Amino acid sequence: QVQLVESGGGLVQPGGSLRLSCSASGFIFSNYWMNWVRHIPGKGLEWVSQINSVSGSTYYADSVKGRFTISRDNAKSTLYLEMNNLKPEDTAVYYCFFLVHWGQGTQVTVSS
Repeated sequence: QVQLVESGGGLVQPGGSLRLSCSASGFIFSNYWMNWVRHIPGKGLEWVSQINSVSGSTYYADSVKGRFTISRDNAKSTLYLEMNNLKPEDTAVYYCFFLVHWGQGTQVTVSS
């Protein structure tokens, strides 16, 4: 069955960086556009970024544009999110997502 397993979250100071990973299995990863979304406490779910399955074209929410970079390694069936210049408002649980499938999420906390 489809499995998505996120990792790489943690506690980081404002201005710091983290790299999230999402290991995928149970489907042909290279066939699907993949997304990162986040759940912000008290604000709900926010779409963060998307990457095309073929061309590698990327798309970002305005709130993260210029700071976050989405990428994928189809050979490893892994999705990444490089997050730089993190802000307290980036604190959230981050999920990788496609179609109706979600991972368990990884917590990112940005605090001094």
